[in-house]
Amino acid sequence: MAQPIRILLAKVGLDGHDRGVKVVARTLRDAGMDVVYTGLHRTPEEVVRAAVQEDVDILGVSLLSGVQMTVFPKIFRLLREAQADDMIVVAGGVMPDEDVEELRKMGVAEVLLQDTPPAQIVARLTELVEARGPR
Repeated sequence: MAQPIRILLAKVGLDGHDRGVKVVARTLRDAGMDVVYTGLHRTPEEVVRAAVQEDVDILGVSLLSGVQMTVFPKIFRLLREAQADDMIVVAGGVMPDEDVEELRKMGVAEVLLQDTPPAQIVARLTELVEARGPR
């Protein structure tokens, strides 16, 4: 039997709203994924350190606070420094449409906005891991 997909979900910065990320975590667990949720108010350093220590396939960062254009460059720099830049990084939450393409150019594999249906989230994350292949 194949190993379950391992994903770390994180809330970075001062955003104190985590209902959405908890719903996503539950959805992914119910789909058979191994999910680690780091909780609120994490720094990029904490998130990357945890993702590397947990050896996750996907690092998912949920944002509602508008800091995506500063947080993701830090996350990618930290992943490179940790020699973990093969980790799939996804963004979720609420962000302007104009930021989505810029995030993808930065290296964010997928941007899952607040209105993305749960089944689509599961399917897309599964596709990303299958496309990457074994690590």
